[in-house]
Amino acid sequence: MPPERDTSPTTIPIIVGGQTVVLDHSGVAWLPETEDLLVADLHFEKGSAFAARGHAMLPPYDTAETLRRLEHVIKRIEPKRVVCMGDTLHDLAGETRMAETDRNRLARMVAKQDWVWIAGNHDPAPPDGYGGKAAPELRVGNLLLRHDVDHGPDAAIPAGEVIGHYHPKAAVRVRGRRISGRCFATDGRLMILPAFGAFTGGLNATEPAIANLLSSDFQVFMIGRKGLFRFRRDQLIPDPNRAA
Repeated sequence: MPPERDTSPTTIPIIVGGQTVVLDHSGVAWLPETEDLLVADLHFEKGSAFAARGHAMLPPYDTAETLRRLEHVIKRIEPKRVVCMGDTLHDLAGETRMAETDRNRLARMVAKQDWVWIAGNHDPAPPDGYGGKAAPELRVGNLLLRHDVDHGPDAAIPAGEVIGHYHPKAAVRVRGRRISGRCFATDGRLMILPAFGAFTGGLNATEPAIANLLSSDFQVFMIGRKGLFRFRRDQLIPDPNRAA
């Protein structure tokens, strides 16, 4: 079934570390037991960071678009708490480049429910002056929420970690066509969230940086135009000119 069909589900519940996590077509995850909304890698002001370095191909309007989509998701799901899983800002100076309208919009969103900022590698400190709480990681039931794994590549990952950081995407071949899109990647003990930011890009889930964190039989849930699509590891294809 190709990812552009209209019959695909927009939400899929899965089990991570023995706890239910609902994957949402928007790219966020939802914990129904605690009503937490998890969103990773907003990368506010990535466009303006590139523009400041002379890369004019990215217009500096990504923050407004990311906020618009996040606001829509929050209104639809109505969480008790929003957990931003790190890299909310693209760089430490990103907040100073935000338009006042974007600042005000973000402040209003944060004021409406509990909000937690998980530290990321791009933003070890949360955006200043918007409220909410900052934390290096957060334990919710069986799950440990953090930006990235905190152990060496050969260490066993405990069951029940949810991270961001890697911006996973998946590619498959359907009816002779290569189709690619952002995805959730999981093996049931670790789940990697897709990046939510408008200009974030992605890393193919077959790349070692992602695949080596997961067991060999991991699966992905690709975000298509109308819904989510489940694929096994052996159905994925690498990016052109790259080995799986």
